[in-house]
Amino acid sequence: MSAPEDSAGHGRLLTGVAWAVILLGLWLWGRGITDGSGIGSAPTTGDVAAVGRPLGVPLPPAHKPIAGVAPQSVEIPSIGIRAPVVPRDLDAEGAIEPPSFDTPQTVGWYGAGTEPGAKGPALFVGHVDTETKPAVFYGLSAARPGAKVDVTRTDGTVAEFTIDDVQVLTRERFDAQKAYGPREDGRAELRLITCGGTYDRASRSYTANVVVSAYLTAEKSTGERSAGESAEEKVPAGAV
Repeated sequence: MSAPEDSAGHGRLLTGVAWAVILLGLWLWGRGITDGSGIGSAPTTGDVAAVGRPLGVPLPPAHKPIAGVAPQSVEIPSIGIRAPVVPRDLDAEGAIEPPSFDTPQTVGWYGAGTEPGAKGPALFVGHVDTETKPAVFYGLSAARPGAKVDVTRTDGTVAEFTIDDVQVLTRERFDAQKAYGPREDGRAELRLITCGGTYDRASRSYTANVVVSAYLTAEKSTGERSAGESAEEKVPAGAV
């Protein structure tokens, strides 16, 4: 959703405060993810709501981890997301710097952490909106288990991930392990995170974070397409 607009720049402030929720969790959890390690699998249920893993949704087997390579772009055809990815570092306070509001359709990757395809969770973060319009991850809450996420890497290969879990974690009970820790030890995973829930005027921030988890299921060249991908239903970017 778009943040309410009471004055110029207000939307940026709202999103910036909500980002602090994500970033604080990353700061506390950072040492456990920089080398792909963690303290074990996390629960698959969220505190507000979760799609989780609905019964009857077939999920492919995990592909063994591959050599990690920096990401160049990410695509989620089922919800119309296609965006460049840029590495982001930690700031002086130990929080990852999100993409600039001047580039709201860009996704940030925690460059000091796991590279997509390598063992452990690679972390992608994106803005949900600006003061005037939806941003790159506005439609992320519409993601569903079984959908594909293609990460094109700088060596020309594509790491294909399959979504297996969608959670909405409240601000008050934000759990760094659920957001950033590995869901299954030994897998190559991907985590996509943005703001979610509802807008709280008292704190001038969103009440939750959307956390989408995926795992590696294939390695492809840029010219390859997954079987049946062309028939996958497309939803316009920004749809929820």
